[in-house]
Amino acid sequence: MHASAVARQSRVDIALAAVGAVTGLLLIAACTGPEAPSPAPPTVPSVLGSTSASRYGAAASPIGPALPSVSRRPSTPGTVRIGFAGDVHFMERTANLLADPATAFGPAAAVLAAPDLTMVNLETSISVGGRPEAKSFTFQAPPTAFAALRAAGVDLVTMANNHAADYGSAGLAQTLTAIRRSGFPVVGIGANAGAAFAPRYLRVNGVRLAFLAASQVRDETLAHFSAADARPGVADAYSDRLVASVRAARTRADVVIVYLHWGTEYQSCPNGDQRALADRLAAAGATAVVGAHAHVLQGAGWRPDGRYVAYGLGNYFWWRSFGNAQDDNGVLTLTVTGNKVRAAVFLPARLDDRGIAVPATGADASRILGQFEQGRQCAGLLSSPPR
Repeated sequence: MHASAVARQSRVDIALAAVGAVTGLLLIAACTGPEAPSPAPPTVPSVLGSTSASRYGAAASPIGPALPSVSRRPSTPGTVRIGFAGDVHFMERTANLLADPATAFGPAAAVLAAPDLTMVNLETSISVGGRPEAKSFTFQAPPTAFAALRAAGVDLVTMANNHAADYGSAGLAQTLTAIRRSGFPVVGIGANAGAAFAPRYLRVNGVRLAFLAASQVRDETLAHFSAADARPGVADAYSDRLVASVRAARTRADVVIVYLHWGTEYQSCPNGDQRALADRLAAAGATAVVGAHAHVLQGAGWRPDGRYVAYGLGNYFWWRSFGNAQDDNGVLTLTVTGNKVRAAVFLPARLDDRGIAVPATGADASRILGQFEQGRQCAGLLSSPPR
């Protein structure tokens, strides 16, 4: 076995051990009915590292090139396990971890590497130097951030958020250059609106997938750096382009995933804008809607129409700790068969003093899972797929 595959298998073995330690707590919702296959255990992927660009192909419009095939592990044909985590950036204590990108995510890498495909929110400008925007917090990271993400088992990121343009037009230009040079799959940002709203298409275990992203946070970024026909920027969730892109993607893919930056900071219940947008995206054909931004866990579960929503996954790899719910997070893995989410498993974690999300056990795991369940009830979501 290649050395990189050995390292990744080791990470997966660690993840399985962590999952086993809290197995009785982690199952938020299981497959229902005898026809629904059980999620298979994760194994080492067959395609890794710098091959991401060729695996995923271009971020194309719905009439782009043929869907590439990806086989991350032996699995039941027609079933794919997709992992999601929340906000990630490289500032202060997490910036220090980029000294060795291959190990930056520490024990979190094992959990991120376990699903067939893993996606997070990269909440930073990818640039060096320059002038920060006039806002309370500005985040910046060098292009080695993509190497750290790739090494940790992350396969796809959204950059449709309120910090991707923290270093202005010059920083945004650097960011787009870094994305292009790295070959790392990114959605929600681009040289124009067509690119920012373009789905990322791929095929995993025979399932045709489309990923889109947008920001619903009204701040300087949406005011000055929303992508337009002739202007680079992030995808604006208030634009009609988002729903149109979801509809178009659904004609080409079995599964459409939308990752949103939304919600009211520090509030565990979704606000009216979140609920309304989830309604619109579900009606347009989104299989699942996942989000971040609130800095705390928000509710996750099934809607009565069978669509899955995870309103907020918290701070996953974060520059500061506050000794409260802002340090709680986790990885949500959705098992999708055909065009439906059949099962959801949430592995709770908590930030350590390095800013790394370490899998939680014991009382911490129980407490975090309790918060997650309270959020589900507040959001009015179901704990299992509707029959």
